[in-house]
Amino acid sequence: MMTKPYNSLSDFLKNKFGYKVFKVSLNAGLTCPNRDGTKGTGGCIYCKPKTMMPLNYHKNLSIQEQLYQGIEYIQKRHKAEKFISYFQINTNTYAPVKELEKMYREGIDHPDVAGMAVSTRPDCVDDAILDLLAKLAKEKFLWLEMGLQSSHNKTLKLINRCHTVEDFTNAVKKTMNRDIPICTHVIIGLPGETKKDMLETARFLTDLGIWGIKLHHLHIHKGTELEEMYKKGEFNPLGLDEYARLLIDFLQEIPKEVIIHRLCGDTSRRFLAAPDWSVNKFVILDRIHRLMKERGAWQGSKKSKISAIGANW
Repeated sequence: MMTKPYNSLSDFLKNKFGYKVFKVSLNAGLTCPNRDGTKGTGGCIYCKPKTMMPLNYHKNLSIQEQLYQGIEYIQKRHKAEKFISYFQINTNTYAPVKELEKMYREGIDHPDVAGMAVSTRPDCVDDAILDLLAKLAKEKFLWLEMGLQSSHNKTLKLINRCHTVEDFTNAVKKTMNRDIPICTHVIIGLPGETKKDMLETARFLTDLGIWGIKLHHLHIHKGTELEEMYKKGEFNPLGLDEYARLLIDFLQEIPKEVIIHRLCGDTSRRFLAAPDWSVNKFVILDRIHRLMKERGAWQGSKKSKISAIGANW
């Protein structure tokens, strides 16, 4: 049962496990092929890895130490009962398989861990890695998060992703063949993209049969190439209302069965160059929810004129 006008991850996890489930972010200390010179250097033009670090993160802790400390912190703060080990920082399949298995097993070695999520790139999942994930998925609930950002190669080249849409499609098919759920990351408001481009990404993911989508608005972080483009006046970030409208249009194209992992990003003011409204995700979510109600919009409403959730959210 959905409690919101979209199929949220929190509702999905509560329905699946019967209790509150929170993610514990873990840093495996890995890098990315477009940072280490394998494919490129500098990373994506918007990326600043420090912004992804958990608030209570301390250097030189093992995966198990991070997990146990993270669980203790979230239990006290949110009264959570079960947890998802979330390998979040950088590319978490970018290592030899034996090293990955040791890392992943440390990440699920706790009685209150209900599952695991692994964030990666579509060009960093070969057959051996997917076979490992499929094996672990028989032991714990598991999903793979795969960055795409846009379904347009021109955009991927501009933002220095160093992979193609075709790489993504191939990786998705290989992953789905092993029955591993895939959550795709998408950024709304990338330089040069039109509303048509963004809605085409929604339809592209729908056609692929993606299990989940994590939506972000575009942050401009200090010290990134994106900030230099912004300072030169090469693009303007979206306003809050503009983002909310585009996001709702996007959601209306997505079937109601797809799990929506996030509606917006959030970042610390100390890292942020623009837009100013990025620092308070609760304000962003409130605006999205209010606008959805005003418009009578819900996830998948462009796909179907009749929805069981229409009057209940």
